[in-house]
This record gives sequence, structure tokens and C-alpha cells, in this order.
Amino acid sequence: MDLDAVTKQSALHAKPDGLTLQYGTAGFRTKAEHLDHVMFRMGLLAVLRSKQTKSTIGVMVTASHNPEEDNGVKLVDPLGEMLAPSWEEHATCLANAEEQELPRVLLDISEKAAVNLHQDAFVVVGRDTRPSSEKLSQSVIDGVTVLGGQFHDYGLLTTPQLHYMVYCRNTSGRYGKATIEGYYQKLSTAFVELTKQAFCSGDDQRTLKVDCANGIGALKLREMKHYFSQGLSVQLFNDGTEGKLNHLCGADFVKSHQKPPQGIEMKSNERCCSFDGDADRIIYYYHDADGQFHLVDGDKIAALISGFLKEPLLEIGDSLSLGVVQTAYANGSSTRYLEEVMKVPVCCTKTGVKHLHHKAQEFDIGVYFEANGHGTVLFSKAAEMKIKQLAEELEEDKKRKAAKMLENVIDLFNQATGDAISDMLVIEAILALKGLTVQQWDALYTDLPNRQLKVKVADRQVISTTDAERQAVKPPGLQEAINELVKKYRLSRAFVRPSGTEDIVRVYAEADSQQSLQNSS
Repeated sequence: MDLDAVTKQSALHAKPDGLTLQYGTAGFRTKAEHLDHVMFRMGLLAVLRSKQTKSTIGVMVTASHNPEEDNGVKLVDPLGEMLAPSWEEHATCLANAEEQELPRVLLDISEKAAVNLHQDAFVVVGRDTRPSSEKLSQSVIDGVTVLGGQFHDYGLLTTPQLHYMVYCRNTSGRYGKATIEGYYQKLSTAFVELTKQAFCSGDDQRTLKVDCANGIGALKLREMKHYFSQGLSVQLFNDGTEGKLNHLCGADFVKSHQKPPQGIEMKSNERCCSFDGDADRIIYYYHDADGQFHLVDGDKIAALISGFLKEPLLEIGDSLSLGVVQTAYANGSSTRYLEEVMKVPVCCTKTGVKHLHHKAQEFDIGVYFEANGHGTVLFSKAAEMKIKQLAEELEEDKKRKAAKMLENVIDLFNQATGDAISDMLVIEAILALKGLTVQQWDALYTDLPNRQLKVKVADRQVISTTDAERQAVKPPGLQEAINELVKKYRLSRAFVRPSGTEDIVRVYAEADSQQSLQNSS
């Protein structure tokens, strides 16, 4: 490690005085003009992580659903998963080190993580369409090269596509080809195979309007759509030709404002969906005949997918475990539907995709979606092997078809991470196979009225929680007061939890009616 070269190069990416950032679930995010030094240093860190794991590591330059002026960066671990928690701490420490401390911090991380500095390193880089992303991704590459790491710059990619590339490279191509064409072919082939026998009640059911949030999803979906054009026609809106990234559009806008994005025309009962800026979230919605807006969020996506998966699992008669993972924000009606109607086990975990992902790995087939539309289905290696084996060996036609259907679903999901394009194709395949309209899907259960608030506080650490953030343990008396209020209303619940990054407390409440909800608020 040539620390003199690092010091010299770092001076060209100098850290602003007094700036402190925290690596969280979404990596680093802030105004783009404050991130040059962070990007350079994450290039350094990616090389150390690559040397330690003897694997390809990914670096994605994006701020997802944040405004266009922001940017961010996150590292992708060897199997396409998020960075290990111990390395999140290293990332924070490295990003916040003053210039003169940088060599010492790099050596300290190398010693603590037992990095073999003579090991080769390889890093892949991707970026979204923000005006700042190209320059910032070059800063990452500067960090990689000064430590002697090799790199491949994929340029413009969705975040899930970069996760896919990392996974492919570290499984020697067994997961798929580490090219954008490989990604398109893998997903579209599985979609076409899965929908061959689909029942379709009319051409309109196979047309989908997609709000791309003026982001990278538009570019990639436009490139991909001819691969599956016979099975699904997608119409792109907010495609980046005009309008700002995530401004009055995108999954986060639709979810939080409970209304359609600007720039999309909706007819009655048309299926529409929105991606977020880096295409790792998806939300569905429609207008009914009376012009009423209906949101079909991540909870209903999880209900649709888990219900679909249960049928072929029962058909093949295997004992593979299927479970759904939710957070405290999941609507109570969705939990009751899954447990009482679908008879699918549900468990709750702390907010944040990394917690959901980890918990989902406890099942042979784990389904997780946050209400905001970020999620996927994870198949364990044992389940994957078992299903592929059954698809080849089962003699009874109906059972073999069921196993083959599950095999196609495995190939269709980007299991490395939540992926709006992958999720969209799975949802469209299920709706086509089951002959469901978006209204019928929405009618699986009725959401309980709910409300979320953010309350600014002087110190968020005065509140701490347990039971997957559903119960407050301090300050004393807070949970008791919530319990007394909740008792007064039918099917009601409420919780408070501190933000992970800022001095804000988030409050959630739901009840059997809007009147009860208003009274409890």
C-alpha cells in the first residue's frame, strides 16, 4: 500500500472541514457537492474489502429516491448483498477521517479486518443518471486505482443491476452472465417461459403504464422491453426526456402522497406502477370507475407473490418452508390475511432491508417487501437445487409443471436485492397466469386506515424500542400510555420509533375506521 501516493491523490479529493457523515442502510447520502472525498475513500475501502474477501466488490453511485441535487454511494458485498455491518463502521470511520489521519485509518482498517495487502483486488462501478454521478464515479475509480485495484466501469446501471453483476462475477457465471445483455436475457427468458400458458381476458390486461421517476429505470426498461414484448407491452412515462429526477413522480412520491405522479394519464382500472430513481422499488396503483385513487403497495405485492408460490409448493408435495417477513409498518390487515387466510407464517423484524433480508434467509423460500415497495423473494441454495431436481425427475405432468413454474420464478427474481424490473415481471406473470385484474388483486384484503407522523426532537436517543421496534422500553411510561390509548379502539395499534439518522421520532397508528384513527391521533 503506497501511502504517499494515497495522500497525494487524496489532496485532490479533500474532505471539507467539519463534515461528518454516517454510513447507513442506504450507504452515504447528502448533497452531491459534499461527496467527492467520500467517493474517493469508498474506492479505497472497496479495494480493501475485495482483498479481504478475495472477491469482486461493487460500488454504486446513487441517491435512489432522493432529490436530483443529492447523491450517495454504497458498497455491494460478494453475493450481491449489502455491506457487512463491521465494514459499515469502517466506511464511516474512513469517510470522516481528517486528511492527515487517512494513512493511519487505512492501516488500522487493514489490521482490524486482517486484510492481505498483497492480494489482488477487483471492483465494479455503476452509477445512476444524476448530473453529478459521472464525476463522482470517477472519484471512486481514482480511489480504486491508487491502491492498485483493478476495476470495470459499467457506467449507467440500476442499483439492482450492479448487485446482479457482482453476484454473477463471484459465482463464476453460474448465477448468470455479468453483462447487461445477460441480465435482460435471464429475466426475460424466465418471464416468457412462465407466461406461456397464461390465461388473458383481453389485450388491455397485458399493457402496463410505468412511471420511471425520470431515472435510470427508463433507460434500462426501454432497452429491455423488446425481449418480452410478445408477453407484455410497457408504456414508459417520466422517462427522463423532460422533468427532474424523482420530482412529483416515482414510487416514493406516490406512496407518501397517495396520488398518481405527474406526467402519466390514467384511465379507469388501468394498471400503473412507479419505480424509484434507481429502480429498486415498485408501487402499483389505479383509478376506479368513480375516479378514486387506489394504491397497491409492498404489503399487497408480498400477499400476491406468497399466495402464488404456495400453490405449486403444495402441488409438488415437498416440505420446503415458505414465510413472509414484514416490519412494524406493514398494515395489520395484510398480516391477518397472510396468517389466517393464506396460512403463511409471518415474522416481523426491525425496519431496514438488511434486517428483512437476513430474516428471510431463515426460510427455504423467504418473501419480504417493505410497504414502500422494496423487496424480493429469496430461495435458499438447498431449495433451489431441490426444485430444479424435481423439475427434471417428477413423472406426473401436473407436479412437473408446478416444479418447472417454481424454477422459472427462481430465475425471474433478482435474488441479490430488491429489483423493480424483476418484481414487475413477476407480478405481471402472476396476474396473467391467474387471470387477475388489478382491482381483484387489490381486493385480496382491505387496508386498515393508518397514519404516519414525524416529530422533531432534541435527542432521538431518549426513545429506545424492542420487539422489532413495536414496543418502547424508554422513556418510562411511554408504552403504557400508548397501550391505554390503543385499548379504546377496535383493531388498533400504534408505535413510536426513533429515526436511525436524524433527531426525529416516527409515529405510526392504525385502527378499524378513519373516525377511530382521528380520535386516537
